[in-house]
Amino acid sequence: MELNILEWIGYAASVIIALSMTMNSIVKFRWINLLGAATFSTYGFLIGALPVGFLNGFIVVVDIYYLMKIYSKKETFETLAVRADNKYLMRFLEFHNKEIQRFFPGFKYNPEMNTISFFVLRNMAVTGLFLAHREEDNVLRVGLDYVIPEYRDFKNGRFIYMRLRKHFIQDGFDIVKASAKSEKYCQYLKKLGFTEDSEGMFFKVLDKTK
Repeated sequence: MELNILEWIGYAASVIIALSMTMNSIVKFRWINLLGAATFSTYGFLIGALPVGFLNGFIVVVDIYYLMKIYSKKETFETLAVRADNKYLMRFLEFHNKEIQRFFPGFKYNPEMNTISFFVLRNMAVTGLFLAHREEDNVLRVGLDYVIPEYRDFKNGRFIYMRLRKHFIQDGFDIVKASAKSEKYCQYLKKLGFTEDSEGMFFKVLDKTK
């Protein structure tokens, strides 16, 4: 029975390590790889394979080191406003269309609806695209809030809905609305403080007191 348990620990560690290799996000990769390496290290020490235990223990330390660097690193966020017919914008949408459809099924670009359109830059690297239009006098309706896989750590969303909040308010918006047609986007909105109404629409009231 003890041997079977040890085997399962080894199998679990292998699966977790393999899963980490499929992550596009470096943050997700580090966290999952950390879990896998910690499990493998435990497995190695339990079966008396010290090289396996120490090697994976070292990987754990490396993952922790890089995660600390990632979370302590100061990043510069900026927006780059674009015109509706911008060629790079069109190419960006075309290039990322398959991924966009995963999170925004049925999305079609309607340039005439753009009230706000900008790329999100992190340390001058393009990390996402935000498109929205004025639905009512004080309501901003999100059409697309897409982040490329490597940067899906919620920092883009926090930048848009928290640090840019004052800019939205200055433009006359009190509420941001979004519809979620995918579970992942639904989770994203909830994590950013959106509330779901009885009709399945998500909304966030822009707090003017902050």
